[in-house]
Amino acid sequence: MSARRHPPLKSITITPGGPYAAPQPVDGPAVCEPKGVAVGVPLAVRPGSRRDDGRRPVAWLHITAPASWSVTPSAHSWCTCGYERRAIGRAAVLQLVAAHAEHHTTCSLLDSISEGRAA
Repeated sequence: MSARRHPPLKSITITPGGPYAAPQPVDGPAVCEPKGVAVGVPLAVRPGSRRDDGRRPVAWLHITAPASWSVTPSAHSWCTCGYERRAIGRAAVLQLVAAHAEHHTTCSLLDSISEGRAA
């Protein structure tokens, strides 16, 4: 039984002899460059349209309470004055919520901030 021979290749690809330059893209508009309705029509964008009213978050309370009663809830309370507390468990989280509310009345950063309808 003789070995099976493959027919010779029809064409051989010639590899380049050295480096060559890839085709360069045509210069166009920059990415995310605003375009008007028509060429030459500027967009009506007002700089600084959002005014800063000076309000900043000062104290945070983050509670993680999964829907399942078998999972233990946790909470984290912190303030820019340096107050920071963490709690794990139902009773401890309830105490932390009360302590966070108490901190709102005693913190020097929060006493000047009005809440409710007056805000």
